[in-house]
Amino acid sequence: MNKGYGQYCPLALAAEILSQRWTILVISRLIDGCTRFNEIHRGLPRMSPTLLTKRLAELENAGLVKRQKERGRDRYRYLLTPSGEELEEIVMQMAVWGQRWARDMTTDDLDPAFLAWSMHLRLDTSVMPPGQTVMEFRFSGSPEQLDRFWLVKQADTVQMCLRDPGLEVDLLVRADLRRFIETWRGFRNLRKEIRSGRIKLAGPKELKNSFPHWLQLSTLAPYKRQRSGRERRLVR
Repeated sequence: MNKGYGQYCPLALAAEILSQRWTILVISRLIDGCTRFNEIHRGLPRMSPTLLTKRLAELENAGLVKRQKERGRDRYRYLLTPSGEELEEIVMQMAVWGQRWARDMTTDDLDPAFLAWSMHLRLDTSVMPPGQTVMEFRFSGSPEQLDRFWLVKQADTVQMCLRDPGLEVDLLVRADLRRFIETWRGFRNLRKEIRSGRIKLAGPKELKNSFPHWLQLSTLAPYKRQRSGRERRLVR
């Protein structure tokens, strides 16, 4: 059965590639710099590995992605081709539109694994203490069994851990998951949430005071909510 639109319209032809479920998000992870299969999958924790394999193959066949074998290793990297790179501005504009106009989040949308992945890209290591800093995040109200994760900063890199890394925790962050994600997306003020005790920090005073400087929030947080509803009321 033909899955196309049967139209020569360039928009229809583009939609045949881009409108399949998960495809835009796979492209977004590649834009973010993920190149290996496991890196891409960590950024899409609710996508099955089988479907990810299928979507990468489809993008490769469409000429948006090239698969490159790593020298001396039996594994591959996935890289955007020039046509794939042209989608960066389009994907960003879609994300901005979503921040402003897409529906309000439901409980099912609160994915702590995706939050961990997003946050590990948005810590400003240049203002963090030298050496290793271990942060544990514990959440109430998670719709999944996963209710905590760890971010481990070493030198200028940050690793996300969904299982206890067995390291001494320097700073513990506790909050309701929805409230923290609303803060992460810019609907609530991080410093006000900490001062009110709705986001609780435990650890040395200097680390607690510095935490708001470390966490840069979502790249979409500066874009103000426009759709009426709960999230817009939070901004007000």
